[in-house]
Amino acid sequence: MTINVSMTVNGAQVSHDIEPRMLLVHFVRETLELTGTHWGCDTSNCGACVVRIDGQPVKSCTILAAMCDGHEVATVESLEVEGQLDPIQMGFHERHALQCGFCTPGMLMTTRALLDENPDPTDHEIRVAISGAICRCTGYKNIVSAVRWAAEHEAATANREG
Repeated sequence: MTINVSMTVNGAQVSHDIEPRMLLVHFVRETLELTGTHWGCDTSNCGACVVRIDGQPVKSCTILAAMCDGHEVATVESLEVEGQLDPIQMGFHERHALQCGFCTPGMLMTTRALLDENPDPTDHEIRVAISGAICRCTGYKNIVSAVRWAAEHEAATANREG
C-alpha cells in the first residue's frame, strides 16, 4: 500500500507515492535524492538529519514523510541561493567549525533557524540551540564561534542595506 504526499521542498512543489511508514529522512535522501541531509544514529540523538519544517528545526528521522503533507520542508541544500553561501555556511568556513562534516548539515539547519528567530544570540543561547546535535570532532567551540560570526555578518549586512 502506498499513499500520495505533496509538500514544498526547498521552494519546489513535490508529490510522490510512498510507503506510509517512510521517514522524512529517507524521503529526502532516497526519493528526492537530496543527500545533504545525513542519516546517522537511528535513535534521534545525533542531529545530523535536521531539516526545517515550516521554519522550525526538526530531526527528520523522527517524523514520517506523510506527516509533512502540505507543509514546507527546507534541507541544507536550500541554504545556498544563486551561488551565494548562507552566512552560517560562510561562518562555518571562516571559523573552521567542521572537521569530518557529518554533523554539519544538521548544525547548519539548526543554527539557521536560531538566527532567523534570534539574530543576536548569546554563546549560551547558541549552545542550547545546538544541544540536540552531537559533534564528535570539534568540541563545539568553533561551531559557537561560527554562529557568532554569521550573526555579526548578517547584522553588518543589514546595517549597510538599511
